[in-house]
Amino acid sequence: MTSVLSTGTSALLAFQRALATTSHNVANITTPGYSRQRVDFATADPQQMGFGTVGNGTRIVDIRRVADQLAISRLLDGSGELARLKQLSSMADRVDAMFSTASTNVAGVWSGFFDSVSGLSSNASAAADRQNVLDNANTLASRFKQLNSSLDALNSEVNNGLVGAAAEINRLASEVAQINAAIGGNAANAAPDLLDRRDQLIANLVGFTGGTAVIQDGGFMNVYTAGGQALVVGTTASRITTVPDAYQPERLQLALETQGTKVVLDSRALGGQAGGLIEFRDTVLTPAQAELGKLAIGLAASFNEVHRSGVDLYGQMGGDFFNIGAPRVTGNSRNTGDATLQASFGDLSALDAQNIVLRHDNGTWTATRADTGASVPMTGSGTADDPLVINGVELVVGGTPGNNDRFLLQPTAGVAGSLSVAITDPSRLAAAAAVKGAAGLANSGTGKLSDVSVSDPGDPALRTPATIVFVSATEYSIDGGAPQPYTAGQVISANGWSFVLDGAPGPGDTFEITPTGAGSSDNSNALALARVEEAKAFNAGTMTLNGALGGLTTQVGSAARSAEYSLQAQQVITDQAQAARDSISGVNLDEEAADMLRLQQAYQAASQLISTADTLFQTILGAVSR
Repeated sequence: MTSVLSTGTSALLAFQRALATTSHNVANITTPGYSRQRVDFATADPQQMGFGTVGNGTRIVDIRRVADQLAISRLLDGSGELARLKQLSSMADRVDAMFSTASTNVAGVWSGFFDSVSGLSSNASAAADRQNVLDNANTLASRFKQLNSSLDALNSEVNNGLVGAAAEINRLASEVAQINAAIGGNAANAAPDLLDRRDQLIANLVGFTGGTAVIQDGGFMNVYTAGGQALVVGTTASRITTVPDAYQPERLQLALETQGTKVVLDSRALGGQAGGLIEFRDTVLTPAQAELGKLAIGLAASFNEVHRSGVDLYGQMGGDFFNIGAPRVTGNSRNTGDATLQASFGDLSALDAQNIVLRHDNGTWTATRADTGASVPMTGSGTADDPLVINGVELVVGGTPGNNDRFLLQPTAGVAGSLSVAITDPSRLAAAAAVKGAAGLANSGTGKLSDVSVSDPGDPALRTPATIVFVSATEYSIDGGAPQPYTAGQVISANGWSFVLDGAPGPGDTFEITPTGAGSSDNSNALALARVEEAKAFNAGTMTLNGALGGLTTQVGSAARSAEYSLQAQQVITDQAQAARDSISGVNLDEEAADMLRLQQAYQAASQLISTADTLFQTILGAVSR
């Protein structure tokens, strides 16, 4: 009778605990990272009765989680990469929207500006058309500034994201280390919920940094970044902080604090959200801002060059129409010398938006690309008479550089924010040609002046009247000078102007070059200004300004689409890894319902055993009491 009672009691308790475990599974069906738990039963130790052994019921030997570490590791790897691509894609989409949306892009106001210049060429002396050009120019300059400011704001968002990520990384790493300590190196006896909690924390941690988790002997879980830096080793958690970039203090980087020093983490070896933020900044934001600056420089330099070749309504030579800043050069914070580098734009066709690292070593300057480290050709010694020349930028060195001093040259980054209109008076628009030509009334030949243009607006004799006399059909002189040979179709030039004759000049024919006076309605220079957008300014004279504008929009859009496609592919991979993990560890309600029904019936049967034992006991008591 006591054997029946003890057997029933052991079964009752075992099934009660099994039912509690099943209930626990059902209750956590929506808990992230929860692994289904399973109860393992075994027979209780039998009792020797002399004639043999009698069983003593059942007992629970283990309550363990159903998990496959390989599936968990695969999911960790995928989740870190997914977090990186989500961050990269969302930020890249925002930049793409800036450059493609009509209300924020450059293309619309760019077209509006050049349309207004074309309108001016139809009525060069009209005050309204001149004011329209200035208004559209100011709108275009404002759009460049607005876009540049928006890109700067995104850089601030990246900084804030890295600060927040560092704090979250430290919190998660500390909790993982604490759970490692609680487990005490004996994962086999650890509570399943504790192991699940650790896995979930590690998944969140890897979501910020990328990387891997490695099980150490005894059950400790060590976590490493994608670059191999230890975040958690056993019960010790590393600390991550942010530090300013050595060249650009306005940009933060992640660093590992170790033994009182800060080791900057390689941005190319980071994954997760932090890696996505840095990758966005390096591969989307920085190139977009640099190309925007390059476009602004090309516009300002090309338009100014043509504008300086004309004259305004006051009869004065045109000056700069746009103001534009200079390239930025910053020294490394660890430089030992006192050298400074003054940069200016040189050959526009050689201008490259890539950032360059300049290094002074044993009296020699070398240049490498900041992103790849590839060597870049450079000429000059750095003096005012012989500046360093690299990718269309000229640099004059002041002070004394120390050995191994380094400088970062940003030729175009941020320059778009400095674009502005240099004139406010519409009459200062140089729409007319600086000089004009006329044939003598008594000329006997068929020669006619064409293509009178300014080749050197800085020539001091440009506006000095000049007379060209043809001694014969094959010789001419300028202002009574020595005869010069002439062939049909030849360019005749002097004093910064040039022209071509159509037809054949006769002996004694004269042609006059005179300065354009005040109030002229001539539109020659306005026509040239309208053609500036098609000027082949970049890539050794092979790319127009319009082409550069289209290339910028395409570049940003391509980066956004590439990130989106990668995200979609990684989402599929991660979903498959999640499904594989859930097929092993996930809670299945149908299965749990079946287990609950089976255990409930077993519990009721065990209760019946106890009831039967009680009946037997009451029967014996009743027999004895008689």
